Amino acid sequence: MGMADSDEPTELVWFATGSSSGLGREIVRRAAEAGDRVVATARRPEALADLVAAHPALVTSAALDVTDPEQIREAVDSALRQFGRIDVLVNNAGYGLRGAVEAWEMEQLRRLFETNFFGAVEVTRAVLPSMRAAGRGWIVQMSSVAGFRSGLGSSAYSASKFALEGLSEGLGREVHPFGIDVTLVEPGPFRTDFSGRSHDWAEHPAYVEVFAEEFEAYQARSGRQPNDPARAADILVSLAHGNRQQRPWRLPLGPEAFDIARRTFDRRRRELDEVEALGRDTAFDDDSPV
Repeated sequence: MGMADSDEPTELVWFATGSSSGLGREIVRRAAEAGDRVVATARRPEALADLVAAHPALVTSAALDVTDPEQIREAVDSALRQFGRIDVLVNNAGYGLRGAVEAWEMEQLRRLFETNFFGAVEVTRAVLPSMRAAGRGWIVQMSSVAGFRSGLGSSAYSASKFALEGLSEGLGREVHPFGIDVTLVEPGPFRTDFSGRSHDWAEHPAYVEVFAEEFEAYQARSGRQPNDPARAADILVSLAHGNRQQRPWRLPLGPEAFDIARRTFDRRRRELDEVEALGRDTAFDDDSPV
């Protein structure tokens, strides 16, 4: 697969966080199968040993906790020394926190934001100078359908993804003149361990009945999600090697993601229409004193 522009490399260099499982792992695998070089990072790099063994000439592993700024700088600098550039950054590291606002501790919320939001910001800031110097690059921010709507029990996780979406939308406008693209990926339910191992839980006795049905249904879906992470990875690898004009600002993944998005924005439009008469008439009267 070749790039659309003649000055673009046909062999890309990827830097991916949270590569030990789920979508991150499949992105590493599919990118390597496409002939690209990948710096796969995780808090426990030994979890990446099989990926490195399967593609020893293409996949390099590195220890990276995205809440550690010094480790971020070391991992990015090492990748740049080894490969000279980073063409695609995938900010995939993250986890969930479910429970009522009264249930989780503030320290739990801060840890969540340190990984899901501030970690992605730190890694992005570390990679951007080299992308600007090269005049090209693609930043893939792994968000979620929870990045544009919040459901019962997902207030904390959605807050972290809403923050990532707001930052990334502005970031995309900042860096586009330098030849850098930003895409927010918003997956629906994919068959990963996200709803199991990659989740923190918080309970409160006052909300047991409120959350009982939703929590049971959520855990029951673990391992039964209808979508294949490898298919999602194929889409991203294809976009990486395609014309940059085809890279979207936002990319829902899976039919459920599109259905949820349409229901969410249709509801918002109806709500907007319902309150417009109440909230629109706020201008000064013509005869009001200045």
